[in-house]
Amino acid sequence: MEISGIISAIIIGIIIGVLGRLVVPGRQHIGIVLTIVVGIVAALVGSAIAAGFGVADTKGPDWIEWFIQIALAALGIAALDRSRGRR
Repeated sequence: MEISGIISAIIIGIIIGVLGRLVVPGRQHIGIVLTIVVGIVAALVGSAIAAGFGVADTKGPDWIEWFIQIALAALGIAALDRSRGRR
């Protein structure tokens, strides 16, 4: 992966992580770094899932791919928040 791909993955991860955090109701007890990491992972996994279903390459914005990525980020943030809240 080239440096431009890494930078774009980080930027998309930030956006996906923040949107995923906004979807989860209530206050989350995880930091911004974990939010970004969850967003990056959700963006990569969501892109793979969207490519598997054949919805990744459409004309215009890939709304279904974005929805999958945000849903995965919200699930990841909720799971991390739940695991960190028990401590």
